[in-house]
Amino acid sequence: MTEHQEVDLAALERALRTEVDGEVRFDAGSRGAYATDGSNYRQVPLGVVVPRTVEAGANAVAVCSRFAAPVLSRGGGTSLGGQCTNEAVVVDWTKYCNRLLSVDPQARTCVVEPGIVLDELNRQLAPHNLMFGPKPSTHSHCALGGMIGNNSCGASAQAYGKTVDNLRRLEVLTYEGARFWAGPTSDEEYARIVAEGGARARLYQGLRDVTGRHLAEIRRGYPKIPRRVSGYNLDSLLPENGFDVARALVGSEGTLVTVLHAELELVDVPAAEALLVLGFDDIYAAADAVPQLLEHGRPSQLEAIDGRMAQLMREEHAYLDSLERLPEGDSWLLLQFTADTKEEADEQAYELLRALGRDEDDASVALSDDPAREQEMLKAREAGLGVTARPPDGSETWEGWEDSAVAPERLGDYLRDLERLFGRYGYQQASLYGHFGQGCVHTRIPFRLREGKGIEAFRAFLFDAADLVASYGGSLSGEHGDGQARGELLPRMFGQPLVDAMGEVKALFDPDNRMNPGKVIHPRRVDDSLRLGADWRPVPRETHFAFADDGHDFGRAVLRCVGVGNCRTHQGGVMCPSYRATREEEHSTRGRARLLFEMLGGHDDSPVTGGWRSTAVRDALDLCLACKGCKSDCPVGVDMATYKAEFLAHHYQGRLRPAAHYTMGWLPLWARLARTAPGLANATLHAPGLGRLGKRLAGIDPRRAAPVFAPASFQESWRRAGRPEPDPRDPRTVLLWPDTFTNHFHPHIADAAVRVLEDAGFHVAVPAGPVCCGLTWISTGQLATARRVLTRTTHVLRPWLEAGTPIVGLEPSCTAVFRADAPDLLADDQDIQRLAAQTRTFAEQLVNHTPDGWQPPRTSRAATVQTHCHQHAILGADPDRELMRRAGIDADVLDAGCCGLAGNFGFERGHYDLSQAIAEQGVLPAVRDTAPSAFVLADGFSCRTQIDQAATGRHALHLAEALALAMDGPPPSDLPEMAVPRPQPRPAPARLLAAGVAGGLTGLAAAAVLAARNRARRTP
Repeated sequence: MTEHQEVDLAALERALRTEVDGEVRFDAGSRGAYATDGSNYRQVPLGVVVPRTVEAGANAVAVCSRFAAPVLSRGGGTSLGGQCTNEAVVVDWTKYCNRLLSVDPQARTCVVEPGIVLDELNRQLAPHNLMFGPKPSTHSHCALGGMIGNNSCGASAQAYGKTVDNLRRLEVLTYEGARFWAGPTSDEEYARIVAEGGARARLYQGLRDVTGRHLAEIRRGYPKIPRRVSGYNLDSLLPENGFDVARALVGSEGTLVTVLHAELELVDVPAAEALLVLGFDDIYAAADAVPQLLEHGRPSQLEAIDGRMAQLMREEHAYLDSLERLPEGDSWLLLQFTADTKEEADEQAYELLRALGRDEDDASVALSDDPAREQEMLKAREAGLGVTARPPDGSETWEGWEDSAVAPERLGDYLRDLERLFGRYGYQQASLYGHFGQGCVHTRIPFRLREGKGIEAFRAFLFDAADLVASYGGSLSGEHGDGQARGELLPRMFGQPLVDAMGEVKALFDPDNRMNPGKVIHPRRVDDSLRLGADWRPVPRETHFAFADDGHDFGRAVLRCVGVGNCRTHQGGVMCPSYRATREEEHSTRGRARLLFEMLGGHDDSPVTGGWRSTAVRDALDLCLACKGCKSDCPVGVDMATYKAEFLAHHYQGRLRPAAHYTMGWLPLWARLARTAPGLANATLHAPGLGRLGKRLAGIDPRRAAPVFAPASFQESWRRAGRPEPDPRDPRTVLLWPDTFTNHFHPHIADAAVRVLEDAGFHVAVPAGPVCCGLTWISTGQLATARRVLTRTTHVLRPWLEAGTPIVGLEPSCTAVFRADAPDLLADDQDIQRLAAQTRTFAEQLVNHTPDGWQPPRTSRAATVQTHCHQHAILGADPDRELMRRAGIDADVLDAGCCGLAGNFGFERGHYDLSQAIAEQGVLPAVRDTAPSAFVLADGFSCRTQIDQAATGRHALHLAEALALAMDGPPPSDLPEMAVPRPQPRPAPARLLAAGVAGGLTGLAAAAVLAARNRARRTP
């Protein structure tokens, strides 16, 4: 019998909705999204509450207590020990309860709500030149409440200690309703609390009683090492430690109290930093060197990377710039020094080198005081979990023994014994890295968690590993806590008497075991509630995409998500725009991956039913912009845009689709039909009454202006010019790809590109017939049609494909289709493979393949540059940066995320507000702040459209346009860019509107009939 079987869920839900100011969700989608965290474990919650205030969160706990329902407080949900998954009511504090309430710069303290993210806190503290010291690798998205619950550390703990070392007070709430501030307790304060009586007095008396009876065991039994995170902090209750109840509650993982507020101790932001990297023959030699390094130096960070991790980065083409800066060796130690000045930080590094008898010029030494370079190097170390999770060889690695810790002076011997233990169980090729300055070791192990024997070995290994680390006087966990992964192992480390003492504390605070039950104390077995497990039987799924990198298995593709939560970041990169605007787990890449996992089946208790027809999955994917940011920004390469397209293809198979799938999804066809009378088409689309009606019927948001068709397409103008077709085999020939957006809406961009390419010495060819990459059909999940469109396209392109002619794309989203989507959709088509290999961006062609001596036309202009999401994720923007540099463009390349339009997404009804909210998070404010004389550059049609329609007062240009303008020389009187006109089609005369309406509707009807006939012919 599970803990919640006696709970009246319907009544609980009603009470929560009535009494709690928050979002109360007992639906399948929410429960599926919160069913697991970053661990191996999975437990479906009863429901989810997202309180709007801390008081509302406290009310939610009170309601749950009245119904005897278990409670789980959750922050970023990145826990690796299973702390953040439970059959309980999940209280997610991160969406609303995320404020910095006060700062005292003199005392160097602040008060925060539990849902505030660490990086956001430090951004708000920056004006005071203060920060919170501990910095886990998840600093961009971990919440302070979670850090307190987990006693988080990170690389900076070398200088600042763990979360427990940086905490002054906590306001906490017990399951039975006692609410109070806790901190250090003097004898006088203790006497006052006891005299007041009540629940708090009972708790304090009980804690003193437990401590007093186990005083010697607590003093002896807690390892005296820098990184002990396992178990409750009973040592904080020792008299010599001030009977600090707040610090005793840190690391209790929500099993004792709910944290409502925290008063934190802050540190100064370092003024200067230097990074010293030392190479070693292997990771054991690196570990052996740590004590000597600590003896002669005081690094603020001392991190390790082994050769296995570096090799995986090379195979995955990740952090290659950082790898190139590593000195000779097969394993490396990264030591960061901080000081008030650059010279002082450098001197610390030089002083250590002298003590070691090494020199800056040694091949095994690299020294940097470039902050940007240092951050990239340290990011490479932080990326260890993602890099090692899904090796390119197709194997799978898992957490379970990912952060054991020993004294630094015993680290080398411990690693050798751990490696021998790996060998006994056949767990070769496990990477070893981590916070070596504090003896903390990270690793992911190829446990076989899909089969009974593999799970037996997993369990046996954990007990042997626990005995090993205990024999070294170490800790089961040096960073990630116990949860379910190590709770059962605690007696191996502490002995049963100390674990029994922890159980007494649990009984004091939570006598009925309702606070995150089954974690730390009275834990579930380490091999229970596994996300996979021997009884996991997912339903095989036939797919349109090949998923070749995942063994042609959609399920393995979904399992790429390891829950690290980088998709929940608030700034930088592209991933995940919908989460950044909504702060909803369900609308993060991770949340969607969790729902797709539930959709696969395999667990009898899955809340997500219906397979491909699941409405819960459809609703979660509805707000996915298909920006592909996750494909590059996710450390394990989750490609939610592809998963979404695959899902939509099956979800709507044989069923009526949303109207936008027929309008925006078939845009290339409608654009070709509009060529018969573009002026009438524009008049119809923009007529005040009729345009609004048409948008409603087409599934387009009425606030979104329809793009304007050009008077003549680029291909039409090209044919009329009668230009001779160059020889495809001439090495100077390039084929300019006439994508739908450039061809029909912005042909002037293609004209500009031709001018620049010809100036560079190329002979430009253009396909004579209609061609399309199929992008709009792919993004709407009409994959069978997309395959046919791509196949027809390759037939048209065959002469150039056979000749090896470079194909130059101007629209990043279409170019990315050729490089990524098309080869996955038509994996066995050799012409598609040739197309992928021969496709280049405009900048790639000009930077990497122009004749020697050619230089782009120069313009001394600044530019704000918005990189298209697909370019960021698939194509890369380095050639564009280089081309702009050569052209004299002072480019400010935004790191502001997605523009929010994302192809059809921002046009579809129901998406407009989110689209604008995403744009206002970075792109549009940056455009408005751009100097009038500067360019606004955006190669993506969606980006330009969003900027043009958002009343920024600016027109965004393609890079090809900027270079073509430079060819014409400076504008008169230094004419600012915003005054440079973009060719605009003239609207049709009013008297032609009726004819336009009739013609447009007739054309649409005829096209629909033609499409239906074609489908009927293809149906057996």
